[in-house]
Amino acid sequence: MTRAVRAQWPVMLVGLIFAAAFALAGANFWRRGSLLIGIGVGVAATLRLVLSDDRAGLLAVRSRGIDVMTMTSVGAAMVYIAWTIDPLGTG
Repeated sequence: MTRAVRAQWPVMLVGLIFAAAFALAGANFWRRGSLLIGIGVGVAATLRLVLSDDRAGLLAVRSRGIDVMTMTSVGAAMVYIAWTIDPLGTG
């Protein structure tokens, strides 16, 4: 168990960020939650970029370039959406 936790700490860190984001979204702080999802994907992209394939664990899906490009695009889109959409119920 301890070896598995040490080996998969990058994906566990991203999972904790996502859990916090979903908790915020579930508490009707959907903009903050979606912003945190975008930040979490950005953290995943950064970890995939700086860690070796062995150390990246489950974050390594395809080649490093494809993974980083995909995660960066998705993270940037999430941050843009969270930043630009007006909150519900306001002018």
